[in-house]
Amino acid sequence: MVDSYIQPQDYSRFPSPCYVVEERLLRRNLELISRVARESGCEIILAFKAFALWKTFPIFREYIDATTASSPSEAMLSLNEFGSRAHTFSPAYEEKDFPTILACSSHITFNSLTQAATFLPAVEKWNREESDRTVSCGLRVNPEYSEIETDLYNPCAPGSRFGILAESLPETLPAGIEGFHCHNHCESSAEALVNSLRHLEEKFAKWFPQLKWINLGGGHLMTRKDYNVTLLIGTLKGLRSRYPWLRIILEPGSAFAWQTGPLLSQVVDIVENHGFRTAILNVSFACHMPDTLEMPYWPEVRGARWVEKPEGTTENLYRLGGNSCLSGDFLGYWQFDHPLQVGEYVLLEDMIHYTTVKTMLFNGISHPAIAMHHSDGEVEVLREFSYQDYKERMD
Repeated sequence: MVDSYIQPQDYSRFPSPCYVVEERLLRRNLELISRVARESGCEIILAFKAFALWKTFPIFREYIDATTASSPSEAMLSLNEFGSRAHTFSPAYEEKDFPTILACSSHITFNSLTQAATFLPAVEKWNREESDRTVSCGLRVNPEYSEIETDLYNPCAPGSRFGILAESLPETLPAGIEGFHCHNHCESSAEALVNSLRHLEEKFAKWFPQLKWINLGGGHLMTRKDYNVTLLIGTLKGLRSRYPWLRIILEPGSAFAWQTGPLLSQVVDIVENHGFRTAILNVSFACHMPDTLEMPYWPEVRGARWVEKPEGTTENLYRLGGNSCLSGDFLGYWQFDHPLQVGEYVLLEDMIHYTTVKTMLFNGISHPAIAMHHSDGEVEVLREFSYQDYKERMD
């Protein structure tokens, strides 16, 4: 069961629909992440691709110092709102964007030797002229190993566009390259990190003496309840002891916002077709929770039980439907302990990471509001959306 401090009597205090960030749960994650960084001697930074609600950054700054970006917009958000320059990686930088990337980054990782050759001269020039703040560059490498089972999320799948293979690297790295970046996890365990480090070192350790840092990417779900935090800390300490000159960096996204709040929605209508009832909600799975359709992942629904096969009992059984015109905008079958009513609240759990950063305005459906449920019980609405947001998107 997902932890929550929001009770049914609180639901009406929020706009509907609404992503609700629970401050106490967010701080719990941040405290654990801060402890891992402190005890392992590594740096852990926030990946904006999973969570970028900048109005929460003052809380984050109490625990961490930096972020990771993958675009000019994310890099600018890091500098302007988080207050630090980003560790930036992109599959391919464009000439027109690179001056912004340079100005907003402390670290820049290249996905290929071609990209490195193209942009390293600009970094060298920047470092000469801005000697008080230099930019450190790295290469993304591909260890050809991952325990991610869904290829859509596997950066090491055969034919991947991510990272340089060991066989393609020169014995001496290009001048100006100071680090390696390796990302091959997705909501993975500490045991998966142990296994992937074995492959990474086997293929790439001979270049480590030429480096100053190594970024182990994201996907380390250290805030999940069954995660072996002790093993993670020990593994990172072991890596540092083997290569004491290397600065070790991790950049999880989901781990920061994991189980920190629900998406609050309401039933708008209930329709029936061939004996199957669909509760149509005032949210869209396609627009507001795209990962639920892209990969084999479904959130928990508060007060309901997922039914894999709807045959048999149909008492209080509903398919949850979104409010877009996409035929596939629905999510499984759920059995409640009572008949649903129009206007009733339905809470979709753990909907803070990889949601607000991926929402879209298909059908002109507005984004849910975003609110913070503070530790003292105060409700702060961080943002509400309107027709103007849709109109401006279409400009």
